[in-house]
Amino acid sequence: MKQKIFAFLLIAGMTTFMTGCVKTADGHMKAGVPFAKDKIYSRYERSVDQIVDAARVVLKNNGQIQNDDGANKSLKAKVNDRTVWIKSTKVDDKISEVVVQVRKKTGGGDIYMASELSKQIALQLASQ
Repeated sequence: MKQKIFAFLLIAGMTTFMTGCVKTADGHMKAGVPFAKDKIYSRYERSVDQIVDAARVVLKNNGQIQNDDGANKSLKAKVNDRTVWIKSTKVDDKISEVVVQVRKKTGGGDIYMASELSKQIALQLASQ
């Protein structure tokens, strides 16, 4: 009986320890599993505005945009019950970087969807 109680307390403690806060791509904090991989970084020889426009098209095709922050050059959307954050920043005169972050409802990361959305952004940029 003592082993069962100890095991239950151990599992409850580990569950509490493993959850925490995660910084999103747009600079906010969200509750979630901090050790889950959820971001894809890509760099293109395009302007930040071109990347954000391509990301808008991709998000409209896959889900629904919830927040479009023009000053911060970031987007937040819902795609297949997952929350997606996309942010574009300028690296130098020619190169810009885009970060695609995807989190599940439970707080875990979804690197596969982030990778897929990143590929779609690249294809959208190639077709422009």
